[in-house]
Amino acid sequence: MREDWNIKELLEWTTRYFIGKGIDSPRLEAEVLLSYVLHQERVYLYANFDLPVNSLERKHFRDLIQRRVQGEPSAYITGCKEFMSLKFQVNPSVLIPRPDTELMVEKVLELYTGQAVNLCDVGTGSGAIAISLAHYLPGARVTATDISEPALATARTNAAELGVTVNFWQGDLMAPLLNSSPFDLITANLPYIPQNEYHILDKEVQGFEPMNALLAPGDGLDIYRRFLPQALEKIKPGGHLFIEIAYNQGEKALQMANGFLDAEIIKDLAGRDRILKARKG
Repeated sequence: MREDWNIKELLEWTTRYFIGKGIDSPRLEAEVLLSYVLHQERVYLYANFDLPVNSLERKHFRDLIQRRVQGEPSAYITGCKEFMSLKFQVNPSVLIPRPDTELMVEKVLELYTGQAVNLCDVGTGSGAIAISLAHYLPGARVTATDISEPALATARTNAAELGVTVNFWQGDLMAPLLNSSPFDLITANLPYIPQNEYHILDKEVQGFEPMNALLAPGDGLDIYRRFLPQALEKIKPGGHLFIEIAYNQGEKALQMANGFLDAEIIKDLAGRDRILKARKG
C-alpha cells in the first residue's frame, strides 16, 4: 500500500483484492474491517470518503485483511455480528448468527407480537434467537439452554449488553428444565450437519467455527430425534415449536414431528427447506 491513502481508496483497493481472493461480498467485508479499525459505524465511511487513514490504522487494517484472506470470518476478527438489527458479540465458542436464522425469529414474531409468551430457546449459542425474541417481545418470559458453558458466557454478555432478561441454563437439550412449567413456544437451532458432509463446508466454517455446534450423528437429525419428544412434553397444548433444519431435511423433519399437529416446512428466500413449524394439540 502507498503511504497516503484515504478511506475511499482503501475500500476500493481492498474490494479488488478480496475479489481476487474469492471472498464473498468483498465490498461489505472491506467496509466491516475498516470501520472496525477506525472504531466507527459503516455509515461513517461514506460520509468521510476523503478522510486520510494514518499509518498505524493502515497497518492494523493490513493485518486484518490477511487474517480474512486466510479464512478467518470477519465476525470473529471484529468480535461482533449483526442479527435482527442487534449487535451480538461472537467468538469461536459460538456459531456466527446467520441471516437464514432471522427467518425463524420473524415467523415467531408474526405469531406472538403483543403477547406475554413464555418461551424457551434450546441450544442458544450466542443467544441470538432468545435475546432477539426478548428484545422484540418485551412482555415475554425467556429461557435458554446450551450444553456449552463458554457459549452461555457469551450469551449472558450479549443479554446484558442488549438490556434484556433471559434465564440461562447449562445442560443437554431440555434436561435442565425437567421441573419447569410448560412453555407456549420452544425454538431450537441445533447441530444438523451429518459428519460425512463436514468436508464440503466452506473452509472458513471448517477452520474456525465450533464443530460441536455444527455436526450431528447419523443423517444429521439424530439430535433432533432426541429433542422433539422432550419439546412435545414441555409445550403447552396449542403451543408451537420452531426448529431450523438443512435445505434437504424437510421431509424427514415432517416425519419426526408426527406427535405434533399442523407441521409444515417454511422455506428460506432461496426456496430451500429451512424451518419446521409445528403445534401441540
